[in-house]
Amino acid sequence: MNKSKHLPLTETTFYILTALLSPGHGYYIMQKVEELSLGRVRIAAGTMYGAIENLLSQNLITPVPSPDKRRKLYQTTALGRQVLASEADRLRYLVTIADRFGL
Repeated sequence: MNKSKHLPLTETTFYILTALLSPGHGYYIMQKVEELSLGRVRIAAGTMYGAIENLLSQNLITPVPSPDKRRKLYQTTALGRQVLASEADRLRYLVTIADRFGL
């Protein structure tokens, strides 16, 4: 599959895929994104569930079995990890360019 069609990731998508490197439910994702972003990114519940549906349709996350039937768990797929790694490489390259120009 062509990973580049998923790039660049939005900041929110980057944080969600990162949060779901370990299985988590919607509320966990919302908390983890806020923690990872040092409070700069906050996801509302409605936005969260729209993002989950979008990431599921792109095969970047997948549902995983949950011990609690009331909570759906999700995890980043192998494709999602590849896309996340490609985005991290892209961002590192941008930082390298900025550093080269003293920014």
